Amino acid sequence: MTPPKTDNRLIVALDVPNAVAGLNLAERLGDTIGFYKIGLGMLTGGGLALANELKQEHGKRIFLDMKLFDIGATVEAAVRGLAQFDLDFLTVHGDPHVVAAAKQGASGSDMKILAVTILTSLDRSDLDAALMQAGDVQDLVITRAGRAFEAGADGVIASPNEAAAIRRLPEAAGRLIVTPGVRPTGSAKGDQKRVATPAQAIADGADHIVVGRPIWQAPDPAKAARDILRKLSSA
Repeated sequence: MTPPKTDNRLIVALDVPNAVAGLNLAERLGDTIGFYKIGLGMLTGGGLALANELKQEHGKRIFLDMKLFDIGATVEAAVRGLAQFDLDFLTVHGDPHVVAAAKQGASGSDMKILAVTILTSLDRSDLDAALMQAGDVQDLVITRAGRAFEAGADGVIASPNEAAAIRRLPEAAGRLIVTPGVRPTGSAKGDQKRVATPAQAIADGADHIVVGRPIWQAPDPAKAARDILRKLSSA
């Protein structure tokens, strides 16, 4: 069965050097993809301009992955400024004071605030090195997700390994779960340590999955995206 051309459960990460490369990739993907992530790495390469162009001129949905973290007043001001671009998702770190400030900054707009729990590139040894609280990584992610929801987050960013447990939280009702660290079968993990296949992530409760390198490094990115969409259609 051919999947819908604009199945927005799949978000393609434009983790390429600059806006020119990002626009080129979006043009190659065409109508196959309707939702893009633009991250901090492209900020100085025209990322905000690309976000605006894809949104306003091409009708794409945009996930701005800035992972903001600062004192509340600064986060609120930054989010208020970003909200003027009519973007769809924005990430902040999941500390309750950051989430609450971001929600205040986004008030009056439709932009969803997504809280980062624990980065999918980190494992327990990384948390130990950063002097983070002891405990199982999954337990910490679930606790942080619950606190972020209580602070007003519209959703959370969490690895596929934690999606099902977060979905079972009472606070998660009506909230979004977006999962990076998604790799099609046979793809390299890269710098991700907590991964799952696209279909498994959706089956476990994710609303959206984020896929970057397995698509933009493929010889035919549009085909790679369509292959993932076909797998999602059976999830």
